[in-house]
Amino acid sequence: MSLSTIGKKLVHLDLKGAPPKFKYLLELIHLFADLGANGLLIEYEDMFPYEGELKVLLASAYPSYSREEIFALQDTAKSRNLEVIPLVQTFGHLEFVLKHATFRELREVGHCLGTLNPHKERGAQLVLEMLRQVMELHPGSSALHLGADEVYLLGQGDESRQWLSAPGSSVHQLFLSHVTKVGKTMQERYPDLSLIMWDDMMRGMCLDTLKESGLVGLVQPMIWDYSPALDVENTVLLMDKYNSAGLSQLWTASSFKGSTNVHTCVPNTQRHVDNHLQWLQVVSALPAGVQLQGIALTGWQRYDHLSVLCELMPLALPSLASCLQTLMHGSFSQEAQTRVTEVLGSPSTEVEDVGRVSPGSTEPFPGQKLAVSMVELTAILQSEDLQLFESNMYVRGWFTPYHRERKITNPLIAQQIQIQVMTLLQALEPKVEEVKQEMAPLYPQATVDEWVAQHISAVVAPLQSLLKDLQLAMEEMGLHAPVPPSGW
Repeated sequence: MSLSTIGKKLVHLDLKGAPPKFKYLLELIHLFADLGANGLLIEYEDMFPYEGELKVLLASAYPSYSREEIFALQDTAKSRNLEVIPLVQTFGHLEFVLKHATFRELREVGHCLGTLNPHKERGAQLVLEMLRQVMELHPGSSALHLGADEVYLLGQGDESRQWLSAPGSSVHQLFLSHVTKVGKTMQERYPDLSLIMWDDMMRGMCLDTLKESGLVGLVQPMIWDYSPALDVENTVLLMDKYNSAGLSQLWTASSFKGSTNVHTCVPNTQRHVDNHLQWLQVVSALPAGVQLQGIALTGWQRYDHLSVLCELMPLALPSLASCLQTLMHGSFSQEAQTRVTEVLGSPSTEVEDVGRVSPGSTEPFPGQKLAVSMVELTAILQSEDLQLFESNMYVRGWFTPYHRERKITNPLIAQQIQIQVMTLLQALEPKVEEVKQEMAPLYPQATVDEWVAQHISAVVAPLQSLLKDLQLAMEEMGLHAPVPPSGW
């Protein structure tokens, strides 16, 4: 599998929720280049320095990147021959916009924060202004990604229902009406700009609909599938359908993190390598005429703007390195694995082993210490003793909800429970502090606090509550009990 067959290799930077501090972001860009990437697909969301009416979109918990930093980011990328392609959602996944009261009226359905109402002119002008401001700060970009995936509940708003009641109307036509309007306006404003969009809303369209869609010559679909068991045959057929419709310039999208489980903390490198091996099979089977532009290796930070944080970038770097080298070598060969360990300074491609350093290696990869600490902490959090504590014999036998409500217990058994809980929490506390210390130089404090609250506090809270109830029960019986830790 030659490099030219694969096309460009874009690393996707999903900045919502866990934006790296700028110094660390520049370090990552250099590493991406070292690992074989030749482009960045950057999804700023609320980290872009929007101005005017759009200033309300800026994250409140931490400062967005400044205009100067946006330009410096591109200068660094250019110095390493990395193309920069911004990604701006224009239809679905607009939670970061439509959650605000000032834009609430632009939702397709009131309880769906992600989908824009395609009938309101103000909505179209909103996304076009977002695009204008982003392109103003990316004058050197030759391509722009318009998003447009997972437009949930489209057609269920009152105006859409009325629109769909007309003969010949369909949800597909409704989707296309908005996308083509935005795309054609951008094409008029930036004639030399290539427009990319996610393909999932197009998959169910028949060949004739695609031919007549208005998308031919306007956009380049990006077909995404993150499964390690990607269906090669049907994916090839889908790409052939797009090609037959005249959409011959196509992209693919894989995943190196953020697609296993909404709350996953530690990536499984093999899972993501398998996804790329499947994509290599797709590429090798593509029919003549398909002009494959490249592949975006997505690294989702959240499933959407309001969901929990998933794998942080430092933990996913072994996965990213392995996936990029798999694409470079056409397989996850020994040569690919050797290159990964050379660049990362670790003798293993699995994140669980990143704490070990290769002989002769002088510098770990950026964020390696945090990755090591998080792997160790996650192992404790996922231990059976902690996860299943409230199912152990002592708790189920002598401190059930019945006992807790009535503040009664066997003091001898209560002491055993207290000792076990305190032992678990005391083992956890120094590792939590270590993770917080390692996160601080790489991420804003708000991200540190959120990660701890979502992935640590949620796990230890039941134990702390149990200790507190034990304390109350013991005091009720005139006995002393240790005060539980206050939490992190």
